[in-house]
Amino acid sequence: MERQIPKNVRQIGNVSDSPKIYVEDYVDTFFAQLCEKCEKSGKGPMGAFLVGDIQTGDDEEYVYIYGAIQMHDLKMSGNEYVIDEDTWKHAYEDCKQYFEDGEMLGWFVAHPGVPLIPEASTVKLHKKSFPKKNTVFIMKDPVEKEETYYVHKMNDLMEIGGHYTYYEKNPCMQNYMISSRKKNGVFPSETVDDRAAKDFRNMARKRSEYRKGKRNGGLMYAASACLVLVIVIMGVTMLNSFDRMKSVQDTLNTIAGKSDTVETQETSGEVTAVTSEEQAGDGEDADLGQASEEKESEETGSSDSGSAQSASGDDSAVNETSASGSGSSGQNEADGSGTGADEQSGGQALLADGENGSDGVYVVEEGDTLAIISRKVYGDVTHVDAICRMNGLSDGNLIYIGQKLLLP
Repeated sequence: MERQIPKNVRQIGNVSDSPKIYVEDYVDTFFAQLCEKCEKSGKGPMGAFLVGDIQTGDDEEYVYIYGAIQMHDLKMSGNEYVIDEDTWKHAYEDCKQYFEDGEMLGWFVAHPGVPLIPEASTVKLHKKSFPKKNTVFIMKDPVEKEETYYVHKMNDLMEIGGHYTYYEKNPCMQNYMISSRKKNGVFPSETVDDRAAKDFRNMARKRSEYRKGKRNGGLMYAASACLVLVIVIMGVTMLNSFDRMKSVQDTLNTIAGKSDTVETQETSGEVTAVTSEEQAGDGEDADLGQASEEKESEETGSSDSGSAQSASGDDSAVNETSASGSGSSGQNEADGSGTGADEQSGGQALLADGENGSDGVYVVEEGDTLAIISRKVYGDVTHVDAICRMNGLSDGNLIYIGQKLLLP
């Protein structure tokens, strides 16, 4: 698989040579751990196999080292390095376990106090173990912290002036370092004193956290906006519903008020009308006589004026008698019994027998008002207040068709 050139890189030395070598940051950290262990132990050299891939571009060749496997045992035979079969066996097993697609393309040696120039035996061992072109050999002094990179080309190990350290996710190397940490005697805390690498990692970590926080903040903002919108919609809906409910309630209250008023008036009218009708027919109701007396006190004018009003409204014989006689005799004739209920008889003289109101009770007809009823019965509108008091009406306009009104 063709690999893209890393973007997050740090240049070490002069990188004008070919091929271009890219070492992943975790691998560089692992080299530092081996050097630290080698320095503390004070023993012979410590080595590791390099895992990665070699790629060829249009105008350049690239070597990517993204893994390192510690050598089980790097032995010395005089001044020569020896890699036995058991070391190779362990390396192949670890490579297959942690770097399934990786290829071992070189080796690393940490050896204190040794010149960073490979001996002829070292070149021979490299050509035998890694015959492929552009394989890499790295020598590092754990005490002086100096290192040199060599590449197999032109049938020799040629020194490379510099390389790149790149930064990316590398779970394979991370898993291997965690599994070998106790074996290497290194604690989980980082032991590399490379301040630039630490700063770069911190910057990358902070940038990742910032992006993550920004993304979470955006999601929270969107969720909050949606919640506020839902609350506003619910508030508007509830307000509209409340207004509608209030309007309906007001309408119901108005209807209920009207119904109560009509029912009360009807009940009062019926009771009064029936009672008055029965007592007026027998001539035995003292209340009717009292009402006639109240009518007489209100109309303080002479009996002659009452007779004149009766004479102007109708052509009946009763009216003629009232017009020709005195006030007292006219009242006695209209009453028929001479008992003194002359006011009611004089007022009803405009109605013929059998007409509405002739029996002292008027049934409200369509289009009637108290003024119209007063005019029909008495010939004028001056009896409206008397009709209201007689029937217990607080508002003269609240009458209905079929209602029975007691006439004063």
